[in-house]
Amino acid sequence: MRANCADNKRKGIQQMKRKDIYMNRELSWLKFNERVLEEAEDHQNPLCERMTFASIYQSNMDEFFMVRIGALQDQMPMGKASRDNKTGMTAEEQIHAILHEVRKLGKRKTDVYKEIMGELKKNGIEIADFKNMSAEEKVYLEQYFDKEVATLISPTVVGKRQPFPFLRNKEIYAVVILETKNKKERLGIIPCTNNMVERLVELPMSKGKFVLSENLLLHYAGKVFKGYTVKRKSLVRIVRSADIDADALYDEDLDYREFMADLMKERKKLLPVRLDFSREMDIYAVQDLCQYLNVSTERVFWEEVPMDLSFFEKIKDLLRMKPELFYEKRVPQKTPDFAEKRSIIEQIKKEDKMLSYPYESMRPFLQLLEEAAEDDNVLSIKMTLYRLARHSKIVESLCEAAENGKEVVVLVELRARFDEENNIEWSRMLERAGCQVIYGLENFKVHSKLCLITRKGKDEIEYITQVGTGNYNEKTARLYTDLAIMTANEDIGKEASRIFQALAKGETIEQTQHLLVAPKCLQSKVVEMIDKEISHAKKGEDAYIGLKLNSLTDKKIIEKLAEASREGVKIDMIVRGINCLIPGKKDETENIRVISIVGRFLEHSRIYIFGVGKRAKYYIASADFMTRNTVKRVEVAIPICQENIKERVQGIFSLMLSDNKNAREEDGEGIYHKIKKNEGELERDTQEILYRQAYERSGKLIP
Repeated sequence: MRANCADNKRKGIQQMKRKDIYMNRELSWLKFNERVLEEAEDHQNPLCERMTFASIYQSNMDEFFMVRIGALQDQMPMGKASRDNKTGMTAEEQIHAILHEVRKLGKRKTDVYKEIMGELKKNGIEIADFKNMSAEEKVYLEQYFDKEVATLISPTVVGKRQPFPFLRNKEIYAVVILETKNKKERLGIIPCTNNMVERLVELPMSKGKFVLSENLLLHYAGKVFKGYTVKRKSLVRIVRSADIDADALYDEDLDYREFMADLMKERKKLLPVRLDFSREMDIYAVQDLCQYLNVSTERVFWEEVPMDLSFFEKIKDLLRMKPELFYEKRVPQKTPDFAEKRSIIEQIKKEDKMLSYPYESMRPFLQLLEEAAEDDNVLSIKMTLYRLARHSKIVESLCEAAENGKEVVVLVELRARFDEENNIEWSRMLERAGCQVIYGLENFKVHSKLCLITRKGKDEIEYITQVGTGNYNEKTARLYTDLAIMTANEDIGKEASRIFQALAKGETIEQTQHLLVAPKCLQSKVVEMIDKEISHAKKGEDAYIGLKLNSLTDKKIIEKLAEASREGVKIDMIVRGINCLIPGKKDETENIRVISIVGRFLEHSRIYIFGVGKRAKYYIASADFMTRNTVKRVEVAIPICQENIKERVQGIFSLMLSDNKNAREEDGEGIYHKIKKNEGELERDTQEILYRQAYERSGKLIP
């Protein structure tokens, strides 16, 4: 009996310890955005780049509220029945914790903004406040308002015959409490987002001095509502939920593309999840506005700084003549792995090729598609497209191939969040050119980066397969770090062909030998490879796992990694964003090291390494280890078979682990600390070193 009690107590302690290794995904994401904010705070970064990071922080936070708070809000009616599967937090508990952290970060954002404004003033740029303006400046602005602005605005006074207007997502409005001659209060609203009014209004008598148009509107609101007395006023901005489930609403009798187009219109009308005020308002006015908008007062924030930092782009344009305020120019380089004026296809048939973005140009892949479109021996081109550039040469090549009589099959994922409208337009263009377009699978987003070119060889069918970690997007290939493998390996080509056959039937592939393919044969194979490393560790042999991911939330994989750590497997993880596994916990995760790199370029590549020495397996993949990627999406990971490419990927991974410029290491409490170089140690900025190497490989000197 006592033995049973002791066993139960020991098991209980172990369970408590294991619960201790988890970080809530939403709070972990906030830690990532905090790292972005730290880059805005960092004086080592050039001023205009600090402005960029501040803008990214804000746009990240907007999207977080739209997507994650929106989803949690939908779960709240389920109460305790809906809990985070790692920390046990209910949706309501998560929202409370999130709002607490966001308010703390908001204070830091305010401090950063004020600091940046101080530095801009030293460089001849000022965002002026009416309190500190000269009489001449005020006269000019009033005249400008009367002539250029007043006639373009559409104010509303809310009443029985004028209902409360619809407030658009992320747009700014001036809200004014008005008093009638009978001492009754009314609510006035002025839209401040107007394409016909410049956001930055320059004062001609004070070069480099500007006023934000929304502040101009707020200041002269009394002139808009003549016959009323302005009692109180503030700028407001709402963020609406974007959490809408296309699969749950779709009716098979509808045209899917047109259904998605209509759904995007509906998304713009979803409930608000956040309400920002620029000034303190009395509680009754706040409550009234919250009631009109159907948003909780808990979601109200007071912003001392502009609610939308997109005007930073205009300011940066004004400072282009000061290169010291920006990062030094870096341009993707030609890779020496491809010889010029030779067939790209023939070079890939000779040996596998890898491109590393943004350090190397995407041009060889674009040339591959152009060549395939013209090659008489090419029978078909098949691709999965998730996010495309606004002006896509990739789509142009696919259209040309179809017009040249090739079979072109393109899966365009219409549910790629916030890129739906762009993808709808591209799908129409592809169809007009004669391509066969698939709109995705029911219940599974297709997030893979897979291209298959099938051609007629001398004696047999040949395949050229490309698998990447990033989107087929020329713009992001200059801004995100990604890897892409191109191979003529027949076995991989045949598996890629089976994937496309399954997609064309609305199915997912059930089994693979070479590629790892979610949703049915990626997670299980990853777990198998972790188990093999555990087996090696138990035998006293060296065992190793190296992972580079954007996010880690998959509980099954997390539990297996923790088990591997307990058995002595050394694990290095480079996780840019969400990480739900806390490293460094004694007897649990002490063999796991986690770093995050946030720098000039968005770290986006995914690398999996299992094993050491000659038995090590290397993969690059489209999939993070998030449940949505491993079991709810179609994802593809490709094994690296060629030794020189393995060495190159290992070199990139090892360099990142040694970064002491942009890396932060997570401790056993889930807190990230900037890694600092020791005295006498050289600075290792991974991204700059990789660019330097790309310039050297191309035979150029880095500027």
